[in-house]
Amino acid sequence: MLGYLESTRNLVGCAAGAGGLGLHLAGLGGAWWPGIVAALYGAGVLLWPGGQGGAGGRGGTGGRGGTGGPVLPQPGPVWPELEELRVYLRGVPRPPDPAKLDALLEGLLGRLAELGPGPATEPVVGRRLPVAVDGYLRALTWERWRPGAGDPGADLAHEVELMAAGLTV
Repeated sequence: MLGYLESTRNLVGCAAGAGGLGLHLAGLGGAWWPGIVAALYGAGVLLWPGGQGGAGGRGGTGGRGGTGGPVLPQPGPVWPELEELRVYLRGVPRPPDPAKLDALLEGLLGRLAELGPGPATEPVVGRRLPVAVDGYLRALTWERWRPGAGDPGADLAHEVELMAAGLTV
């Protein structure tokens, strides 16, 4: 609704209607002035080219009378939870040798994106991978107090491998 109120067509119709009101105030039109105002508004709206475009070029021809087609909305991410997980994983600290873990994570995320949302993939995105990364971060925190207790990066890589293997179905 707000898009139409801002549209060039509506503004031209309002200007024509205001012109009709001006004619009434000038003494022209007599008792028929409401019909004249409405007719001038309608004529302004119907005769102005521009389709259903709003102000600012949000669709139609942008309100300039051009012949361009409608402006299509830009597609958002197909699976927003996966994109949020991807952004979260970018901020997670990596082990000293991150090549293997990065390759495994990219492979898993690519496979998840390829498969899309479903009963096999949603638990991985919503629960399993975030819990595994949380465990990795907790193990990193405790690593300095328990040297030699195990490599948290290797544990996370193993969990990611298990998740990727479960997606081959």
